[in-house]
Amino acid sequence: MNPPHQNQAFFGKLAIGSCISGMLLLVASGCSQGQSGPPAMPKPTVTVAQPVVKKIVEWDAFTGRLEAVDLVEVRARVGGYLQSVHFDEGQIVEKNDLLFIIDPRPFEAELAAAQARLQQSESQFKQAKAMTEVARANLLQSEAQLNLADVRYKRTQNLVERNASSQDELDDREAEFLKAKADIEGVRASLNSSEAAIATAQAEIELAKAGVETAELNLQYTRIRAPITGRISRKFVTEGNLIAGGSATSSLLTTIASVQPIYCVFDATEQDVLKYSRLAKSGERESSRVAKNPVYLGLVDEDGFPHQGHMDFVDNRFDANTASLRARSVFANEDELLLPGMFARIRLPGSASHQAVLIPDSAIGTDQSTQYVYIVVDGVIQRRPITSGPIIDGLRVIREGLDGTELLVTEGLMQARPDAEVNTIDGTIEVVEDGLPDEYQPVPKDKWISPAPTAVPVADRMTEVKR
Repeated sequence: MNPPHQNQAFFGKLAIGSCISGMLLLVASGCSQGQSGPPAMPKPTVTVAQPVVKKIVEWDAFTGRLEAVDLVEVRARVGGYLQSVHFDEGQIVEKNDLLFIIDPRPFEAELAAAQARLQQSESQFKQAKAMTEVARANLLQSEAQLNLADVRYKRTQNLVERNASSQDELDDREAEFLKAKADIEGVRASLNSSEAAIATAQAEIELAKAGVETAELNLQYTRIRAPITGRISRKFVTEGNLIAGGSATSSLLTTIASVQPIYCVFDATEQDVLKYSRLAKSGERESSRVAKNPVYLGLVDEDGFPHQGHMDFVDNRFDANTASLRARSVFANEDELLLPGMFARIRLPGSASHQAVLIPDSAIGTDQSTQYVYIVVDGVIQRRPITSGPIIDGLRVIREGLDGTELLVTEGLMQARPDAEVNTIDGTIEVVEDGLPDEYQPVPKDKWISPAPTAVPVADRMTEVKR
């Protein structure tokens, strides 16, 4: 058996040898790694697709509010007690349908009184006419007496000159002549008075006729009818109430809003208006002031724009408070789905039809104030700056930067770096049709929805012709 100090020496040498061996192995390993280098990283894989190139129209987006073409506040023209109501609240009423009846009895009494005054005036006219006839007969008689007195006076005068008659007889004949002359003046005055009485009676008749017509109108106004066809609101006054009428403070009874067609009003900015003006001057798009450009409308619960109408009105000036110009479109609303007061999404043609490059928004990157996309050329990523436009058919219009022949990176953008080599997978860009046409023309006249203007009365047309 070896002594303890010999065993310690042996194990010490063994440990030193192990350490030296380990160091040699580490050095050898390090030398080996330095000769081969780190393993190569695999190329990233991205999905690429060609942009969509198609013919489009750039449809400008607006938010509008629906308004009734006709909105009437039904008020009483005469005052009185409301006797009855004859409509169902919230229903469609036709023009001239009976809505309310005001107690007609006071107005029937007024009509009877007016008719009596007319009869009285007509009687006075007849009396004045009869008196005039009597005065004319008296005038004829007085004229005859005056002629007779004149003849007698002249004959007596000749006899006196021949001493065949006395002066007293001449004086008598002269007195007869003067009396006949005075009588005829009185008869003429009476005739003039009778004729004046006729004129007065005629005026009284016309006044009485006007009174009768007014009383008849007031009696008619006790039956209040619908002035337009439309949907009626609730009744604001119930039966038995005393209502005021015939003034600016007349009682509001209900309202009626037309439903077919219907307006949609919206506001355009100065930039929009200037764009449309320049497009019209260049001949690319007609102005909505002179043409019925198509308009498409979608409601809050609709994905597309199923309602088609056209432009109807553009205001003549900008609003000083909002710096916007009020415009109006019109829709047929045959299904009565569109209601006044609703908000609606509006699409209005903002360009002529043209070829455009379309890409998804997800393929567009943003660097501060610039936009860019990644394309692949010969397996290498390239960064391409772009200028974008509106969204059409679910894709973004690219105005500058792409011509449609590029391989656009659509997926894997986080792995893409400029000048990096990549593997590619072919993908597709899907077009989501929004229901808007890719071409447009102004709506032809036979398909206009705008309500026709009120016809000029015949009397006014005749006046214009005479002028």
